[in-house]
Amino acid sequence: MLIISLKDVSKTYKVRAKDADTKKGSKLIEAVKNLSFDIEPGEFIGFIGENGAGKSTTIKMMSGILYPTAGEVTCCGLVPYRKRKENAMNIGVVFGQRSRLVWELPMSDTFALYKEIYRIPTERYERNVKAFVDLLEMEEFFATPVRQLSLGQRMRAEIALSMLHDPKVLFLDEPTIGLDVVAKKNIRDFFKERSENDGTTIILTSHDMKDLDTTAKRLILITKGELLFDGSADALKAKYSNESVAEFTFADGREKLDVAFDPATRKLADVIAEAGAQGEIANVEVKSPDIEDIVRNIYNRD
Repeated sequence: MLIISLKDVSKTYKVRAKDADTKKGSKLIEAVKNLSFDIEPGEFIGFIGENGAGKSTTIKMMSGILYPTAGEVTCCGLVPYRKRKENAMNIGVVFGQRSRLVWELPMSDTFALYKEIYRIPTERYERNVKAFVDLLEMEEFFATPVRQLSLGQRMRAEIALSMLHDPKVLFLDEPTIGLDVVAKKNIRDFFKERSENDGTTIILTSHDMKDLDTTAKRLILITKGELLFDGSADALKAKYSNESVAEFTFADGREKLDVAFDPATRKLADVIAEAGAQGEIANVEVKSPDIEDIVRNIYNRD
Protein backbone atom coordinates (compact mmCIF):
# COMPACT_ATOMS: atom_id res chain seq x y z
CA MET A 1 0.00 0.00 0.00
CA LEU A 2 1.20 3.51 -0.81
CA ILE A 3 2.13 5.50 2.26
CA ILE A 4 1.59 8.89 0.56
CA SER A 5 -0.36 9.74 -2.57
CA LEU A 6 -1.07 13.05 -4.26
CA LYS A 7 -3.46 13.14 -7.22
CA ASP A 8 -3.90 16.38 -9.18
CA VAL A 9 -3.37 18.47 -6.05
CA SER A 10 -3.61 22.25 -6.23
CA LYS A 11 -3.46 24.96 -3.59
CA THR A 12 -4.60 28.52 -4.24
CA TYR A 13 -4.20 31.43 -1.84
CA LYS A 14 -6.05 34.71 -1.84
CA VAL A 15 -3.68 37.57 -1.13
CA ARG A 16 -3.99 41.33 -0.96
CA ALA A 17 -3.30 42.85 -4.37
CA LYS A 18 -0.99 45.80 -4.84
CA ASP A 19 -2.65 46.94 -8.07
CA ALA A 20 -5.85 48.94 -7.82
CA ASP A 21 -7.43 47.26 -10.85
CA THR A 22 -7.86 43.89 -9.10
CA LYS A 23 -11.41 43.34 -7.86
CA LYS A 24 -11.97 43.86 -4.14
CA GLY A 25 -8.26 44.46 -3.62
CA SER A 26 -7.21 40.80 -3.72
CA LYS A 27 -5.91 38.21 -6.16
CA LEU A 28 -5.38 34.45 -6.32
CA ILE A 29 -1.94 32.86 -6.20
CA GLU A 30 -1.47 29.24 -7.29
CA ALA A 31 1.19 27.84 -4.95
CA VAL A 32 0.74 24.24 -6.18
CA LYS A 33 -0.70 23.21 -9.56
CA ASN A 34 -2.04 19.74 -10.40
CA LEU A 35 0.74 17.97 -8.51
CA SER A 36 0.73 14.15 -8.55
CA PHE A 37 3.16 11.57 -7.15
CA ASP A 38 3.15 8.43 -5.01
CA ILE A 39 5.55 7.37 -2.25
CA GLU A 40 6.13 3.80 -1.07
CA PRO A 41 6.77 2.87 2.58
CA GLY A 42 10.44 3.28 3.56
CA GLU A 43 11.44 5.59 0.69
CA PHE A 44 13.85 8.45 1.31
CA ILE A 45 12.70 11.37 -0.85
CA GLY A 46 14.62 14.53 -1.59
CA PHE A 47 12.03 17.23 -2.27
CA ILE A 48 13.63 20.02 -4.30
CA GLY A 49 12.48 23.45 -5.43
CA GLU A 50 13.59 27.06 -5.39
CA ASN A 51 12.09 29.55 -2.94
CA GLY A 52 8.39 29.90 -3.72
CA ALA A 53 8.24 26.65 -5.69
CA GLY A 54 5.55 25.21 -3.40
CA LYS A 55 7.63 22.77 -1.33
CA SER A 56 6.51 23.90 2.11
CA THR A 57 2.90 24.21 0.97
CA THR A 58 2.99 20.64 -0.33
CA ILE A 59 4.51 19.32 2.91
CA LYS A 60 1.85 21.15 4.92
CA MET A 61 -0.88 19.50 2.84
CA MET A 62 0.70 16.05 3.25
CA SER A 63 1.00 16.58 7.00
CA GLY A 64 -2.55 17.91 7.41
CA ILE A 65 -1.69 21.50 8.32
CA LEU A 66 -3.26 22.79 5.08
CA TYR A 67 -6.04 21.43 2.91
CA PRO A 68 -5.81 21.38 -0.91
CA THR A 69 -7.99 23.63 -3.04
CA ALA A 70 -8.40 20.72 -5.47
CA GLY A 71 -7.23 17.12 -5.79
CA GLU A 72 -6.68 14.30 -3.30
CA VAL A 73 -4.01 13.78 -0.62
CA THR A 74 -3.64 10.63 1.48
CA CYS A 75 -1.04 9.81 4.11
CA CYS A 76 -0.90 6.39 5.79
CA GLY A 77 -4.35 5.66 4.38
CA LEU A 78 -5.91 8.83 5.84
CA VAL A 79 -6.94 12.16 4.38
CA PRO A 80 -4.58 14.16 6.63
CA TYR A 81 -6.52 17.42 6.95
CA ARG A 82 -9.74 15.53 7.80
CA LYS A 83 -8.15 13.16 10.32
CA ARG A 84 -5.60 15.42 11.93
CA LYS A 85 -5.36 13.69 15.31
CA GLU A 86 -5.04 10.22 13.78
CA ASN A 87 -2.60 11.53 11.18
CA ALA A 88 -0.45 13.21 13.85
CA MET A 89 0.19 9.80 15.41
CA ASN A 90 1.62 8.55 12.10
CA ILE A 91 3.94 11.43 11.26
CA GLY A 92 6.83 13.45 12.62
CA VAL A 93 7.53 16.99 11.41
CA VAL A 94 10.59 19.22 11.69
CA PHE A 95 10.51 22.78 10.37
CA GLY A 96 14.00 24.25 10.52
CA GLN A 97 12.85 27.70 11.65
CA ARG A 98 10.27 26.62 14.26
CA SER A 99 10.90 24.97 17.61
CA ARG A 100 8.63 22.84 19.79
CA LEU A 101 11.10 22.65 22.66
CA VAL A 102 10.23 24.44 25.91
CA TRP A 103 12.79 27.25 26.04
CA GLU A 104 13.37 27.45 29.79
CA LEU A 105 13.38 23.70 30.47
CA PRO A 106 15.84 20.90 29.67
CA MET A 107 14.93 19.01 26.51
CA SER A 108 14.41 15.94 28.71
CA ASP A 109 11.32 17.67 30.16
CA THR A 110 9.89 18.38 26.70
CA PHE A 111 10.48 14.73 25.82
CA ALA A 112 8.56 13.67 28.94
CA LEU A 113 5.70 16.01 27.96
CA TYR A 114 5.49 14.51 24.47
CA LYS A 115 5.47 11.02 25.97
CA GLU A 116 2.14 11.93 27.55
CA ILE A 117 0.76 13.75 24.52
CA TYR A 118 1.47 10.79 22.22
CA ARG A 119 0.70 8.22 24.92
CA ILE A 120 3.98 6.43 24.29
CA PRO A 121 4.38 3.28 26.43
CA THR A 122 7.15 3.72 29.00
CA GLU A 123 9.29 0.87 27.70
CA ARG A 124 9.21 2.17 24.11
CA TYR A 125 9.79 5.75 25.26
CA GLU A 126 12.87 4.85 27.32
CA ARG A 127 14.25 2.72 24.50
CA ASN A 128 13.83 5.52 21.94
CA VAL A 129 15.26 8.22 24.20
CA LYS A 130 18.37 6.12 24.87
CA ALA A 131 18.80 5.30 21.17
CA PHE A 132 18.42 8.90 20.02
CA VAL A 133 20.65 10.32 22.75
CA ASP A 134 23.36 7.86 21.69
CA LEU A 135 22.95 8.24 17.92
CA LEU A 136 22.76 12.03 18.00
CA GLU A 137 25.39 12.37 20.75
CA MET A 138 23.16 14.40 23.10
CA GLU A 139 24.10 12.94 26.49
CA GLU A 140 26.25 15.86 27.62
CA PHE A 141 23.45 18.43 27.13
CA PHE A 142 20.35 16.27 27.71
CA ALA A 143 19.64 18.00 31.06
CA THR A 144 20.70 21.50 29.96
CA PRO A 145 18.01 24.20 29.54
CA VAL A 146 17.15 24.63 25.87
CA ARG A 147 17.99 28.36 25.93
CA GLN A 148 21.63 27.42 26.63
CA LEU A 149 21.97 25.03 23.69
CA SER A 150 23.66 25.83 20.40
CA LEU A 151 21.64 25.79 17.15
CA GLY A 152 23.06 22.39 16.23
CA GLN A 153 22.22 20.93 19.63
CA ARG A 154 18.66 22.27 19.48
CA MET A 155 18.16 20.84 16.00
CA ARG A 156 19.31 17.40 17.13
CA ALA A 157 16.82 17.62 19.98
CA GLU A 158 14.04 18.69 17.57
CA ILE A 159 14.72 15.71 15.32
CA ALA A 160 14.72 13.27 18.23
CA LEU A 161 11.49 14.82 19.56
CA SER A 162 9.79 14.35 16.19
CA MET A 163 10.59 10.62 16.26
CA LEU A 164 9.84 9.68 19.88
CA HIS A 165 6.52 8.07 18.93
CA ASP A 166 8.01 6.01 16.05
CA PRO A 167 6.25 7.84 13.20
CA LYS A 168 5.81 6.02 9.90
CA VAL A 169 6.58 9.22 7.98
CA LEU A 170 9.06 11.98 8.82
CA PHE A 171 8.69 15.38 7.12
CA LEU A 172 11.86 17.48 7.26
CA ASP A 173 11.69 21.05 5.99
CA GLU A 174 15.21 22.58 5.92
CA PRO A 175 16.37 20.73 9.07
CA THR A 176 20.07 21.59 8.63
CA ILE A 177 19.72 25.29 7.85
CA GLY A 178 22.38 27.33 9.64
CA LEU A 179 24.30 24.31 10.92
CA ASP A 180 28.03 23.73 10.60
CA VAL A 181 29.56 20.96 8.48
CA VAL A 182 30.00 18.49 11.37
CA ALA A 183 26.44 18.96 12.64
CA LYS A 184 25.05 18.49 9.12
CA LYS A 185 26.96 15.24 8.65
CA ASN A 186 25.79 13.85 11.99
CA ILE A 187 22.18 14.61 11.16
CA ARG A 188 22.45 13.21 7.61
CA ASP A 189 23.92 9.98 9.01
CA PHE A 190 21.06 9.78 11.50
CA PHE A 191 18.45 10.14 8.74
CA LYS A 192 20.09 7.40 6.69
CA GLU A 193 20.21 5.08 9.70
CA ARG A 194 16.50 5.61 10.44
CA SER A 195 15.51 5.03 6.82
CA GLU A 196 17.67 1.98 6.22
CA ASN A 197 17.28 0.20 9.57
CA ASP A 198 13.80 1.21 10.74
CA GLY A 199 12.07 1.68 7.38
CA THR A 200 10.95 5.22 8.22
CA THR A 201 9.63 7.07 5.18
CA ILE A 202 11.47 10.40 4.97
CA ILE A 203 10.61 13.47 2.88
CA LEU A 204 13.44 15.98 3.08
CA THR A 205 13.54 19.50 1.65
CA SER A 206 16.83 21.34 1.66
CA HIS A 207 18.71 23.99 -0.29
CA ASP A 208 21.92 22.14 0.59
CA MET A 209 22.24 19.63 -2.23
CA LYS A 210 24.70 17.54 -0.20
CA ASP A 211 21.84 16.79 2.18
CA LEU A 212 20.01 15.23 -0.74
CA ASP A 213 22.84 13.79 -2.83
CA THR A 214 24.24 11.77 0.09
CA THR A 215 20.96 10.56 1.58
CA ALA A 216 17.96 10.53 -0.74
CA LYS A 217 17.39 7.61 -3.09
CA ARG A 218 14.78 9.50 -5.09
CA LEU A 219 14.42 13.17 -6.00
CA ILE A 220 11.19 15.04 -6.68
CA LEU A 221 11.78 18.45 -8.25
CA ILE A 222 9.01 21.04 -8.49
CA THR A 223 9.09 24.51 -9.94
CA LYS A 224 6.35 27.13 -9.84
CA GLY A 225 4.12 24.60 -8.08
CA GLU A 226 4.38 21.96 -10.82
CA LEU A 227 6.22 18.65 -11.04
CA LEU A 228 9.34 18.89 -13.19
CA PHE A 229 11.24 15.69 -12.34
CA ASP A 230 10.73 12.49 -10.35
CA GLY A 231 13.50 9.89 -10.25
CA SER A 232 16.99 9.03 -9.02
CA ALA A 233 19.94 11.42 -8.80
CA ASP A 234 21.62 9.55 -11.66
CA ALA A 235 18.50 9.95 -13.79
CA LEU A 236 18.44 13.68 -13.02
CA LYS A 237 22.05 14.02 -14.11
CA ALA A 238 21.40 12.03 -17.28
CA LYS A 239 18.35 14.09 -18.22
CA TYR A 240 19.56 17.60 -17.46
CA SER A 241 23.33 17.45 -17.73
CA ASN A 242 25.08 16.79 -21.02
CA GLU A 243 28.24 18.67 -20.17
CA SER A 244 31.50 17.52 -18.61
CA VAL A 245 34.57 19.62 -17.83
CA ALA A 246 38.15 18.51 -18.50
CA GLU A 247 40.67 20.28 -16.25
CA PHE A 248 44.23 20.32 -17.65
CA THR A 249 47.42 20.90 -15.68
CA PHE A 250 50.49 21.71 -17.77
CA ALA A 251 54.08 20.62 -17.13
CA ASP A 252 55.47 24.15 -17.44
CA GLY A 253 53.32 25.41 -14.55
CA ARG A 254 51.10 27.70 -16.61
CA GLU A 255 47.52 28.39 -15.47
CA LYS A 256 45.14 25.43 -15.53
CA LEU A 257 42.81 25.09 -18.50
CA ASP A 258 39.15 24.07 -18.19
CA VAL A 259 37.39 22.76 -21.29
CA ALA A 260 33.63 22.08 -21.29
CA PHE A 261 32.40 19.41 -23.71
CA ASP A 262 29.48 17.08 -24.39
CA PRO A 263 30.69 13.45 -24.22
CA ALA A 264 27.84 12.38 -26.52
CA THR A 265 29.11 14.52 -29.40
CA ARG A 266 32.80 15.07 -28.67
CA LYS A 267 35.39 12.47 -27.71
CA LEU A 268 37.65 13.08 -24.71
CA ALA A 269 40.65 12.09 -26.87
CA ASP A 270 39.90 15.02 -29.21
CA VAL A 271 39.66 17.42 -26.28
CA ILE A 272 43.01 16.19 -24.94
CA ALA A 273 44.62 16.53 -28.36
CA GLU A 274 43.47 20.16 -28.68
CA ALA A 275 44.71 21.02 -25.19
CA GLY A 276 48.00 19.25 -25.90
CA ALA A 277 48.64 21.64 -28.75
CA GLN A 278 49.06 24.40 -26.15
CA GLY A 279 51.77 22.62 -24.18
CA GLU A 280 52.85 19.42 -22.49
CA ILE A 281 50.01 18.06 -20.32
CA ALA A 282 50.98 16.91 -16.83
CA ASN A 283 47.53 15.82 -15.72
CA VAL A 284 43.91 15.81 -16.83
CA GLU A 285 40.86 15.44 -14.60
CA VAL A 286 37.34 15.04 -15.99
CA LYS A 287 34.45 16.26 -13.85
CA SER A 288 30.72 15.95 -14.31
CA PRO A 289 28.44 18.66 -12.89
CA ASP A 290 27.09 17.84 -9.43
CA ILE A 291 23.42 18.00 -8.47
CA GLU A 292 23.77 21.53 -7.10
CA ASP A 293 25.05 22.80 -10.47
CA ILE A 294 22.33 20.97 -12.37
CA VAL A 295 19.49 22.20 -10.18
CA ARG A 296 20.82 25.76 -10.28
CA ASN A 297 20.87 25.61 -14.10
CA ILE A 298 17.31 24.30 -14.15
CA TYR A 299 16.13 27.19 -11.98
CA ASN A 300 17.96 29.74 -14.12
CA ARG A 301 16.56 28.26 -17.30
CA ASP A 302 12.97 28.33 -16.06
